[in-house]
Amino acid sequence: MDTREVTNQYRLNKWIDIVRECRSSGQTVSAWCANNGISPASYYYWLKRIRTAACESLPSICSQNNSIVPLNISGPTTDTDPTDQKSSSDIIMRFGAVTLEISNNASAILIENTLRALQNVR
Repeated sequence: MDTREVTNQYRLNKWIDIVRECRSSGQTVSAWCANNGISPASYYYWLKRIRTAACESLPSICSQNNSIVPLNISGPTTDTDPTDQKSSSDIIMRFGAVTLEISNNASAILIENTLRALQNVR
């Protein structure tokens, strides 16, 4: 690791600490930034850099062995929701107020990425 990489990693870690502190404060970003002498533009720039680094650190899907992600589904229900509209989706998953619909022609990579993302939802 050269000096530039170490410097970038140090800055990234510092920005992560700042973003965590802001988010855990319970204040709005603008209020927290004003209280801490940080411009909101800098905060959002740092947040963008953190997100970019996080995406770049994700392993490439093409280089991984594609595997099946287990999904626990309860048995069939007889409940019908009158607000349900006829859908052309082959898979419909509901998580509270969120509905995920996947068609039969969705790529395996799309389905795998979606399920991986759902594993990180809190």
